[in-house]
Amino acid sequence: MAGRVEGYRTELRELEDWEPYLKKHSGLPGPRANLELVAAVAEEADADRLWRYSASEDEFLALCGTAGLGRIALLEPDTVMKWLRELASDPRWRVREGVAIALQRIGRENMATLLSEMKTWADGDVYVQRAAVAGLCEPALLQSNAETVEVLAILDHITRSLAAASIGRGDDGFRVLRQALGYGWSVAAAAAPANATPYLEKWLRSTDKDVMWVMKSNLAKNRMAGLREKLTVRPAPARGSGSRAK
Repeated sequence: MAGRVEGYRTELRELEDWEPYLKKHSGLPGPRANLELVAAVAEEADADRLWRYSASEDEFLALCGTAGLGRIALLEPDTVMKWLRELASDPRWRVREGVAIALQRIGRENMATLLSEMKTWADGDVYVQRAAVAGLCEPALLQSNAETVEVLAILDHITRSLAAASIGRGDDGFRVLRQALGYGWSVAAAAAPANATPYLEKWLRSTDKDVMWVMKSNLAKNRMAGLREKLTVRPAPARGSGSRAK
């Protein structure tokens, strides 16, 4: 991938008008956007171009611009994070993926900043919560146990929100949040298994059908092979039952 990204960066430097080139090499319409080209734009574009592309009606340009905003987020934190939060609910799923790419870039530069922001996003709507999960649950970011513990707390908060939902469970936003949680827990658990175990055991006792799906999906991941066998899950006590032995 690195070689292709560098090749695209070289070609972009020689162009004044990038848009025809980007649209030609976007890979769209098709099943996979050209993520190597997205990465090249994120590195080569100046701030004005990134802002302009992020607001584009063209899906690929919007993906490129949104993903690239992660590079300038630490220079313009308030304006960038406000705009990324708005884009997290964009109806185009590739633009929402661009938000996750941008957040991961922020995390690589300053994980403490990303964690602080994502604690706020954890109280947002389902799309914003999904972006928080996707932005944080990247193996390369979870190198510090202390930071992974904070990610686990954010996942716990968002999972509680999912379990408490009384309406909208059939909506697209709820579905994509559930999917993100369906792999996010395993990423964080693999990085800090001892810290994750109490959370996992708690949520494995849940009788909520969507939480049950989230936990089953995570346990099926290869990265959970070692931890899966160590989990001890006791059934939740029946309602109204006393704690005193008979």
